[in-house]
Parts: sequence; C-alpha cells; structure tokens
Amino acid sequence: MNRATLIAAVCVLSAPSLAQSPGPAGTTGAAGSNVSTAEFVRKVAVSDMFEIQSSQLALKKDPDSDTKPFAEKMVKDHEQTTKELKELVQTGKVKEQPPTALDDEHKRKLDDLAKLSGKDFDSSYDQTQKQAHQEAVALFQAYAQNGDNPDLKQWAAKTLPHLREHLSMAEKLK
Repeated sequence: MNRATLIAAVCVLSAPSLAQSPGPAGTTGAAGSNVSTAEFVRKVAVSDMFEIQSSQLALKKDPDSDTKPFAEKMVKDHEQTTKELKELVQTGKVKEQPPTALDDEHKRKLDDLAKLSGKDFDSSYDQTQKQAHQEAVALFQAYAQNGDNPDLKQWAAKTLPHLREHLSMAEKLK
C-alpha cells in the first residue's frame, strides 16, 4: 500500500471520533483553534478504531455498491494511520499514549449501527462517515497549523490531503 493510501486511511479512521466528540473546553476543532497533543492523539486513535469497526460492520451487512468499496478503503487506510500513529509513539516522537478501546459515545454509535440493516444501515453509515470526515479535516487542519508537537504536526499536515479525499468520497455516497 502506498504512503498516500495509508495516510488517507488514518484520516478516515480519525474522522468519526473527531466528528462525534467535542473538543476540550475552548476549542472548536476549526482551523486556528488550539488542540492539545493529548486530545489530538486521543481523538485520532478513537476515530481510527471507530472507522475500522464501523466499516468492518458495513462489510458484513451486504452493503450497497458504493458503500462496499468505501468501507474496504476505510478499513485499509485507517489500519495504516493507526500504525503510523503507534510508530510515532513507539519512537518517542509522541509522548501521549493513545487509548486502546472506543469511548462510550463511539461504542453507542457502533451499537446503533449494528441494529440497522439494508438501506437504513447504508444511509446511517454514509451520514456518519460524512460527518466524521468533516470534523476530522477540521481537527487535522487545526493541529497541523497550531499543534505543539513538531513531529505530530508534520504528520497531521501530511495526512490532511488524504482526509480531504475521504471526505470527498463520503460526500458522494448514496
């Protein structure tokens, strides 16, 4: 898998968490906002886990013709971004430890998706992906501009174009 695809996966995985959880007090996730390294790492890790798990669920639900390739790409790409984030932590470039499990909000969202099937599932999954990617783009852009960890800031900036690609793909889901 090429680096661009990997980065795109991380972006996609990051998106659900970012889209569905509020930032720390005083931050909005918009460009120009300050996002702490700890909050950024937490949101990226949770959103990657959510993206992978929700997309794996989509693949088990006999998704429609546009959802299936999107979900496959999200699993692949977000597994890659998770790997890249873990490498930044393991090499000591990032001191924050990412969570290893979904937070309660994302567990609930995954449970809600699991209860759906057919068009109801596809529609809910598609909307969740669109929202998550909108928020992920905002989060990565904010950290790339104002982050306090140079290595993580650089990674966020390199990942941002892939997130934007994922958002564009999510917006075209029907």
